[in-house]
Amino acid sequence: MQYISTRGDAPILGFEAAMLTGLARDGGLYLPDNIPQMSHDDIAVLHGLSYEEVAFRIMYPYLGESFSDDEFRGIIARAYEGFGHAARAPLKQLDQGHFLLELFHGPTLAFKDFAMQMIGELFQFSLKRSGQRVCIVGATSGDTGSAAIEAFRGLDAVDVFILYPHGRVSEVQRRQMSTPTESNVHALAMDGHFDDCQARVKDMFNDFEFRDAVGLAGVNSINWARVLAQVVYYFTSAVALGAPHRKVSFTVPTGNFGDIFAGYIAKKMGLPIDRLVVATNQNDILHRCLSTSEYRPDGVIPSISPSMDIQVSSNFERALYYAYDRDGAAVAQLMDELARGGFSVSQGALQALRESFDSGHCSEAQTMDTIARLSATTGELLCPHSAVGVHVAEAQRDPAVPMITLATAHPAKFPAAVEEASGQHPPLPERMSDLYERPERITRVENDLGAIETLIKEKRGKSAT
Repeated sequence: MQYISTRGDAPILGFEAAMLTGLARDGGLYLPDNIPQMSHDDIAVLHGLSYEEVAFRIMYPYLGESFSDDEFRGIIARAYEGFGHAARAPLKQLDQGHFLLELFHGPTLAFKDFAMQMIGELFQFSLKRSGQRVCIVGATSGDTGSAAIEAFRGLDAVDVFILYPHGRVSEVQRRQMSTPTESNVHALAMDGHFDDCQARVKDMFNDFEFRDAVGLAGVNSINWARVLAQVVYYFTSAVALGAPHRKVSFTVPTGNFGDIFAGYIAKKMGLPIDRLVVATNQNDILHRCLSTSEYRPDGVIPSISPSMDIQVSSNFERALYYAYDRDGAAVAQLMDELARGGFSVSQGALQALRESFDSGHCSEAQTMDTIARLSATTGELLCPHSAVGVHVAEAQRDPAVPMITLATAHPAKFPAAVEEASGQHPPLPERMSDLYERPERITRVENDLGAIETLIKEKRGKSAT
């Protein structure tokens, strides 16, 4: 299995190298050069298997010769042993034909744990084997950062620096990043919004002198291993509802497009997915693009679903690559146009995108109403992001096809919004009950590439003060 860049002008790599590299040197994102196929029978036999066994069968064909069977089974076991539910990703019925996929039973109470715990174990195994040391730099709108810090804290061969937009994440999200005491992890509160943080990370990857000097590695959803790990729960949930003997649909609250792109990969592998619905909050650039063909950022508006407050959705580039029939030069041109303000998707590519994705929008008022209504009618407390998904799913689902909405975070990560909407305060799990009492360690940084790179060079490999 080889990995190629969406922009067509970077070295072709194997799985392990692509994982450790993150962003391709031409600025593109790595994808496998072919998608392994699963037959009807291959999917049918997944029914009743453990989450870990399904993960092995889905992911292993993508690894090439990077890990042996036994090595990878051990990596999977360690990745998910800390989850708080035996099913890892359980389904809960909300209504006739409408199901909630709970993805918040991991260590940091968000869906990012499925990928980050896996990639943490993959990195640890790979770096221990090679003796290599890396510096991980990531951007977060809230959940990726805490999941990355949880996955890599205390590892000898890794330094972790997470940029998050100062004042634009929830208190729980911030404290999950700022309270770990291990000296190899650093929470950097940057002036600006998430797109600014993401832009600085990409700038660092494109500064090859800095990138090579510090051994830069990325764990944002630009990293293919992150997307691959998320493909698994599309299979486990679909099989639980009757796949491959019947189709299912998914609605995914999304900002950076990584989670729903994992569903697209599952469909390309052979999973009988009827519809993949992109659910956006008031920062609805993905919905606007799929509706009008125009992808033009117009500023981030802070919301009660802050992990979706994004205007530059990195993984959308991967979808564009397939929509433009794997034409790397065309994708590179679109990304150049985006840097100058935005682009228009061609008619043929837009048709291809619409054949794969539907979309919808949820306002702040509708998000609050959905939280309140679901609490009253089902007893289910939704985080604001999951509520966006449920609202869009209710408007678009076909009663003849089961709809699975992804619940991307525990409501306790956003207690103020949930309590305002429902009148109920969602408590943290017992293992995190002292989170508000733990001392924080935060470094404020300006939105300045040179200053951030200097800080990383100074702090890399040093003990916390």
